[in-house]
Amino acid sequence: MFSYNGIADYHTQLSRKQTNCSEAVNHYLERIRAHSHLNAFVDVYANEALEKARALDASREAGAPMKKMHGVVIALKDVIAYEGHKLTAASNMLHGYVSSYTATALDYLIREDAIIIGNCNCDEFAMGSSNENSFYGPVLNAIDNERVPGGSSGGSAVAVQAGLCMLALGSDTGGSVRQPADFCGIIGLKPSYGRISRYGLIAYASSFDQIGIFGRHIPDIALALEIMSGPDGYDSTRMQAAAFDAASLYTQSNEHFKIAYLNDVMDHPSLDKEISQAIKNTCANLASEGHTVEGTGFPLIDYIVPAYYVLTTAEASSNLSRYDGIRYGHQTKEPVRDLTDFYRMNRSEGFGREVKRRIMLGNFVLSSGYYDAYFQKAQQVRRLLLDQITLIFNQFDLIVLPTSPETAFRFGAGSKDPISLYLADIFTVLANLTGNPAISIPLYTHSNGMPFGLQVMAKPGDELTLLKFSNQLLQKGSPT
Repeated sequence: MFSYNGIADYHTQLSRKQTNCSEAVNHYLERIRAHSHLNAFVDVYANEALEKARALDASREAGAPMKKMHGVVIALKDVIAYEGHKLTAASNMLHGYVSSYTATALDYLIREDAIIIGNCNCDEFAMGSSNENSFYGPVLNAIDNERVPGGSSGGSAVAVQAGLCMLALGSDTGGSVRQPADFCGIIGLKPSYGRISRYGLIAYASSFDQIGIFGRHIPDIALALEIMSGPDGYDSTRMQAAAFDAASLYTQSNEHFKIAYLNDVMDHPSLDKEISQAIKNTCANLASEGHTVEGTGFPLIDYIVPAYYVLTTAEASSNLSRYDGIRYGHQTKEPVRDLTDFYRMNRSEGFGREVKRRIMLGNFVLSSGYYDAYFQKAQQVRRLLLDQITLIFNQFDLIVLPTSPETAFRFGAGSKDPISLYLADIFTVLANLTGNPAISIPLYTHSNGMPFGLQVMAKPGDELTLLKFSNQLLQKGSPT
């Protein structure tokens, strides 16, 4: 029976003929069918994946060397373009749309012989923290089907959580990889802004969006990051930092780090006491092992969420203006009076409630008379946040903090008060505002039986330190 314990082990099994790619793909297709009630996938590429697997098996039999992602089974979030495949952002607005090109990051993986098994459900246009805002219905948490998997990349997270693929890609605008990873008990990495090309990623908020990676093994995630972070002339925001080298993960594996925790975060009233105590215990353990661990102030904590939602909704209202039913998107079949009515009906029918809410918020903060009071102020707060986080990283290698103030909540918990869901992003949106890489690593289990993770941030461009430290923690075993 096929089992998976990381890419390196899988490739060893392949080279020793203990398994093959066809067996791996059939294993995951069977699991996808058996777990279809989780609603993690929008579309499964069964025949295509099997055909690619057979071709890779034949190439190995013929003596061809294995590429870096040879036979690695990967799932995509339904916001990442894949030529010839449906791309809908889990929205009625793009229902039935087929992509005409492939995202650069995905193309890099395919060139290294990855097998793409399907695309995953998500919150509509990546807007949400629970995966309840989808045209295809909610995704269920595999640990407890009455609880959300997190969002917006909930389908990708559950695909890894439930063993439906080896790795999955998501997008992270304000925590949409890290928060579902936290809720599902897996690893979720948001790279530095610009580390991975955004070409082929449906835009939510362009100065925040970043493709992220879900997995169960740090070396797997490091390898995927290395491959996807290649250059791209189609994305002018690609960072010019040195290329990431996954092999460097294994050098000086036991080095000590200077680690900060934010006093204003650890004592924040929104934070579950059990989560707070678990992270404080981890900090104490790290200090006892020789790491430098110190608390530091962060007085701007309560400005983070307002600044984030002002700026992201403003960018969303601009990015989503193209979906008018003429250039792109759903066209109403109802009778209309004029062109204005036609636009209104197209967008009213095409977009869901949460997307409409954010578009209206964005239009408001950009409108005449409010631009200076909201958008301009939020930009100034973003600058202050960047300055403050830079000062901390002048003294420390890493910052540790919670991923979410609570564990996975039950479906419908935020339906009456959307603001409560927005405030739940308080610990993840900072990394998107400042462009830092951040990761959620599964270390803990709450007394309610649900997992939760530790979030770690590093300097922009320093994913190596982030992944080295994460690997150290995971290799020690997971504290309860």
